[in-house]
Amino acid sequence: MNPLNEKNPIVLASESPRRRRLLEQAQIVFCVVPSGIDEDAIRGPEPESHAQILAAAKAEAVAKQYPHAWVIGADSIVVIDGLILNKPESAAGARQMLRRLSGRTHRVITGYSIWCESREHRHSDACITEVTFKQLTEDEINWYTQTPEPRDKAGGYAIQGIAAFMVKSIHGSYTNVVGLPMCEIVGHLTRHGAIGQRPGPGQTRSPAAADAAGKC
Repeated sequence: MNPLNEKNPIVLASESPRRRRLLEQAQIVFCVVPSGIDEDAIRGPEPESHAQILAAAKAEAVAKQYPHAWVIGADSIVVIDGLILNKPESAAGARQMLRRLSGRTHRVITGYSIWCESREHRHSDACITEVTFKQLTEDEINWYTQTPEPRDKAGGYAIQGIAAFMVKSIHGSYTNVVGLPMCEIVGHLTRHGAIGQRPGPGQTRSPAAADAAGKC
């Protein structure tokens, strides 16, 4: 079963396993089509608009390939002192980021964009969550950055992983910090008819629907 042949196909324009897992947990049938855009070539005037512009660029690139699909693009950034902390390129870079975040509150901004070209539907917004870290010791920073976890994470940490021990509090959406503001995205898709009735508690998807999830 090919989800792109369904009445309301949904496409995630991202290879992020964390975003994919969030959609799977919501029992949404979707496929993954990476956007392939050069993220380094895109810059917004300030962090919130930067995240939205990147998300829209990802959604647009995939929506042009699949005009009848509902395409979700997203980009998450970590911001502190007006600086965007991208994915660290090395353990040393991750250590530097975590020292800056230690004992302080930073913002996680996820820009998200939902496109359906055939319906001329283009929606972009951003969700912001404030995350406060405990005061980290050098031993904790050194230990954590020796694990593989910081390598592909904005800000050098994964709240849903080992780094949970660092987080003293959050104000706002937890799933936003993971990579997708699910309340906002699912709500938008539902309001516009992109999501129909999904399995309730104790129910399972059909084998065909299960096979379709995550594939094009």
